[in-house]
Amino acid sequence: MPGSKVVRSVDRALDVVELLARSERPQTLAELSSTLDIPKSTLHALLWTLTGRGWIESDEASGRFRIGLHALLVGRSYVESDTLVALAASALDQLAAETGETVHLGRLDGTSIVYLDKRESVHPLRLFSAIGRHLPAFTTALGKSILAELPDDRLREHLSQPLTRLTPHTKTDLAELRADLALTRERGYAVDNEENSEGIKGFAVALRTAEPPHDALSCAVPVARVHDETEETVVARLRQAADSIAGLASSRTS
Repeated sequence: MPGSKVVRSVDRALDVVELLARSERPQTLAELSSTLDIPKSTLHALLWTLTGRGWIESDEASGRFRIGLHALLVGRSYVESDTLVALAASALDQLAAETGETVHLGRLDGTSIVYLDKRESVHPLRLFSAIGRHLPAFTTALGKSILAELPDDRLREHLSQPLTRLTPHTKTDLAELRADLALTRERGYAVDNEENSEGIKGFAVALRTAEPPHDALSCAVPVARVHDETEETVVARLRQAADSIAGLASSRTS
């Protein structure tokens, strides 16, 4: 988008909303000003406007701001109107029933993977996740299954800089990550070996509904329930589900 067409106040307002949407805790005016490099006087007016419209909420006692209810309504509208989410619903149901584990439908969004849909595990010990949650793509099986399919010249734009370590197992060395993506490409599925959440091993396959793909399916399994045959069984189920979704998408467009 040409810089001359960007409305700066709108651009800054969206920066505020996106930052709060990704923040794990409410932020103060000073924290937002420092992170976004926006003068406090300008930021104060933006926060007042966004609060009035329901995009963010303020806690008068602490002076902190968090994402508002209106953002949830818009986010739900996106998911509910997304064709792929509808097409994948029955496959996700079956995949969850067959594995008994948490399964996700995810999409690459810049340097992040975002959960579009999920089915919960039947077990008390399971991965915590939420629809709409953004995670660094390179740390997840979902993200790696998609990154492995990208041309080399496009990979860097989808990697956060620097590669931040989330667990002791996160691959933050670019050469090591590239080798892992090459292995992912060769075997046709990705593995997250406690790289995003300790105690959780994830498996994922990219969805062939676009080239290169930007969506993927995953299954997250606590390492305590990972046995010799787990990987083979889960990957086979993921591939069946991915083929089913791709078939539905193809018949819809033909």
